[in-house]
Amino acid sequence: MSIAFTFPGQGSQAVGMGKELADAYPEARAVFQEVDDALGQKLSDIMWNGPEETLTLTANAQPALMAVSIAVMRVLEARGLKLAEKVAYVAGHSLGEYSALCAAGTFSLSDTAKLLRIRGDAMQSAVPVGQGGMAAIIGLEHGDVEAVCAEAKSEGVCQIANDNGGGQLVISGSKAAVEKAAALATEKAPSAPSFLPSRHPSIRI
Repeated sequence: MSIAFTFPGQGSQAVGMGKELADAYPEARAVFQEVDDALGQKLSDIMWNGPEETLTLTANAQPALMAVSIAVMRVLEARGLKLAEKVAYVAGHSLGEYSALCAAGTFSLSDTAKLLRIRGDAMQSAVPVGQGGMAAIIGLEHGDVEAVCAEAKSEGVCQIANDNGGGQLVISGSKAAVEKAAALATEKAPSAPSFLPSRHPSIRI
């Protein structure tokens, strides 16, 4: 049986992440210090102490999540895990692809942090803070989600952005349009929306 390591994407960040790991293991502390040095910013302080709205900014969340992923890897490696011998595949969701590339040795930790800062800045500048939104809709067919997005476009841009599999489709666009699409999606099913553990608004149908 093959073993694969997968790395999370944006949305799984939370204030305090990586702090216990850094307190317990010098290898983790070294990762956070290297990322801080590469970015010329005390990103670890934002990760551990917030505020949440600063951590959630794309330009910070992406290198922060990568740093935690690689810190975990370095701790495991220091205790005998040989990635090349034990793991057949590495993969990641969205920015997690960069964590996977770093774990596999394609990019150095410093270069990965810098790449994610560039990527995060570009994504952050594409839509001003507070004007965009995302929602994960679970339980509706692709065509139904396309239909509610089309109807919601009266409020602004709204479209399917990603198919996460397992019946989950992510929509994105202007905040008002995404909220309208989420409300329309809820009307198509008898159950009320419940929110998933994510930094993005999410609707379960």
